[in-house]
This record gives sequence, C-alpha cells and structure tokens, in this order.
Amino acid sequence: MALRAFARSDRGRAAVLIAPPLVYALLLLALPLCAVVLFSFWTQDFMEVDTAFTLQNYREIWDSPVYLLLLQRSVFVSGMVTLVTVTLAYPVAYYISFNVAPAKKSMWIFLITIPFWTSYLIRVFLWKVILGYNGVVNSGLVGLGIIDEPLSFLLYNVNAVIITLAHAFAPFAILPIFVALEKIDRSLLEASRDLGEGRIRTFLRVTLPLSMPGLVAAVLIVFIPTIGDYVTPELMGGAGGKLIANMIQTQFLQLNNAPLGAALALVAMVCVTAIALVFIVLNRRWLRRQV
Repeated sequence: MALRAFARSDRGRAAVLIAPPLVYALLLLALPLCAVVLFSFWTQDFMEVDTAFTLQNYREIWDSPVYLLLLQRSVFVSGMVTLVTVTLAYPVAYYISFNVAPAKKSMWIFLITIPFWTSYLIRVFLWKVILGYNGVVNSGLVGLGIIDEPLSFLLYNVNAVIITLAHAFAPFAILPIFVALEKIDRSLLEASRDLGEGRIRTFLRVTLPLSMPGLVAAVLIVFIPTIGDYVTPELMGGAGGKLIANMIQTQFLQLNNAPLGAALALVAMVCVTAIALVFIVLNRRWLRRQV
C-alpha cells in the first residue's frame, strides 16, 4: 500500500519519469567510466592483463615528455579552436538576432545547420581538398599570380587542424549564443540609448553581459569535445599535428596497452575539467563585478 501511495504521489511520478534516463546514463556512461578508471591502475603485457593495483601508468605519463607535450598541444589547439570559433560565431548570432526579420530567423538557423546533413568525415576530407598542395586555395593563388608555386604549409600541421575543427564546431557555438541574445529584453537596450549610451557602450554594458550564459555555453561546448577529437588530427595534422586523443587511440588499438590508454584518457579528462571549472569561476566573478 505504501508503495502504491508513493507511486501515485508527485515524487513517485517524478521518480518513475527519471528512472529510465538514470538507468540509461548509469549503464552507458557511469559504468564505462568506472571501467576506464579501474583499467588505468592495471598493467598489460600484450594479451595478458595484470589486475594488481599500481601507479605505473601514471608514473610513465609523468616521466615521459611525449605525453605531456601532446597534452599541452591538445590544450593549445582546443583553446585556439574555441577562440576562433566563438569569435566568429558571435557576430553571426548577433546579426541573426538583431538584424534579421523574425519571420526569416528560422531560415537562417536552418542554413547554419546544413553542414550537419553530411558526415563529419566527409567535411574533413573536403578541407583536405581545399587546403591540399593542389587544392582550391593553392590553385586559386597560383592562378591569380600571387604565388609561383603551391604552399606546402597549409595542410598536415596544427593550423589545418584548427581551421577544420573551427568549421566543424561553428554551429555549436552560434546556436547557444543566438538563444541567449534572443532572450535579451530589447527595452533594456532602448533604455540604455535613452540614457545617452552609444551602440558600443550599450553592447559592452548591456548586451554582452546578458549574453554571457550563451557565450560560456558555446566555449564549453566547443572546448571540451575538441580536445578529445582524433579524426581531424589524424587526417589533417600529419606528424606535427597529432594530439593526445591520437595517442590514446594508438595505445588502445595498435599497441594493445589499454591500461596506459585509460590513464591518458583520465589525465586528459581531469585537465579539461579543471580548465572548465576555472573558466566558470572566472566568469561568475566577472558577472558579479558587472552587477
């Protein structure tokens, strides 16, 4: 009887609704993560896994300059991708929110999402065609007489990885910023102008602070997944553009050293979490100062 009464109550109905996604998250997210944590404290010799607890993998990561270099490069690339993407996405979102007629905003959002119609892999290969030695950019520059021979530094380096990732994650940055800008009460902007503030000061003191939640969301949405991307660095980075995710893939699939790969994954995850928390804390302090 008590169980039936609980099921009929508001808390019971809420528990029934939450239970399926909670179980789904535990099975597909929490358990695999726990397995990765457990594996990181084991060792593996080809096909044999030693389940004895050890910190050998973490000591190897700390002592080897290669892993730390890859991690630093990954953070740098993700930071540059985030900076470029958000910097270019904000004007687009601002234009759609403030300059496009309400009846046409849905069409603009529809056009922004068109790249999602194609495979991520296809988009990466298209950038190889654009930036290649005989690609669109080099052919155009040679045809215009700007350069005498194709440029070799456009592809297979960190710059190519940044360009490709910035294009791939642009919609993820535009949409949350656009939503935040749409929520701004336009009467606040009119009040700012009535008080004698110009467009630039109105933007800096009203629009930008009020759109900060969308801006923070865009930064996190772009930064977190790009540091774990291994497809783009593999195809566009060459030898000098590999990131920590490529090393994790190598440990799991080629060197058959899952414990070391799990340890690298956890170290990268901790670094990303720490950077994200620092950014969130700094953003909150900045918002408090604005208030």
